[in-house]
Amino acid sequence: MQAPAAPNDVAENACAALEQLRANAPRVHCITNAVAQNFTANVLLSLGCVPSMTLSPEEISGFVAGSDALLVNLGTFDAERREAAGLAIDAAAKKIPWVLDPVFVDRSAQRADFARTLIGRGPAVVRLNRAEFAALAGTDATTGALAAFARESKTVIGLSGETDLVGDGVRIARVANGHALMSRVTAMGCAASAITAACLAVEPDTFVATVAALVIAGVAGELAGEKAQGPGSFAVAILDALYNLDVATLKTRARMTA
Repeated sequence: MQAPAAPNDVAENACAALEQLRANAPRVHCITNAVAQNFTANVLLSLGCVPSMTLSPEEISGFVAGSDALLVNLGTFDAERREAAGLAIDAAAKKIPWVLDPVFVDRSAQRADFARTLIGRGPAVVRLNRAEFAALAGTDATTGALAAFARESKTVIGLSGETDLVGDGVRIARVANGHALMSRVTAMGCAASAITAACLAVEPDTFVATVAALVIAGVAGELAGEKAQGPGSFAVAILDALYNLDVATLKTRARMTA
């Protein structure tokens, strides 16, 4: 049976991760889709991180080697990004943690096959939604299926939804933070994956880092939603919310479900 994460521990861990992000300014290299690049970079900058985005085969290995974490996002599944992903993972191997975001694998068999190959290369975290999980795991995203897939893949699964689930095959956490407008702004999931990568750079426990990232993203989404008039103002407001987020607010607003 999976052990549920204690709410107090989750809040404390999220606060510690936020403080470490601000103190250490980790470098996060992102292979992400064309739509998400600008927003993802701004999200990381708002948290005090240092993003880089190059896809150039001549320099990506050096950029990754000089980074503290890596994000591989399959949102734009073109030849350039497939090549960049392979080179980046080679550079990251056993040196820095990396996150796989298998965007839209439920829409493309070729993309799903590529994602399975990448999972075999040892991502610290696979962060995805329920449709993407079902495409890769061949089953609905129940807590039992999530645990089994995490054990089989030897990775932590961060599953987004109305309630986010995080599991490593032994532990389970349910994060209830977030706002409906988060689903109305493109690249919001990509940005959450980038925050996950950033938290991996400052927290050695992969499960704890993933939960912390989703709490940070969710609380910032709630704060932004309280001010926004719609998706356009929300996209700006969440950058401000991340920039101004403090540990007292994070601790107070972190919400877990049983």
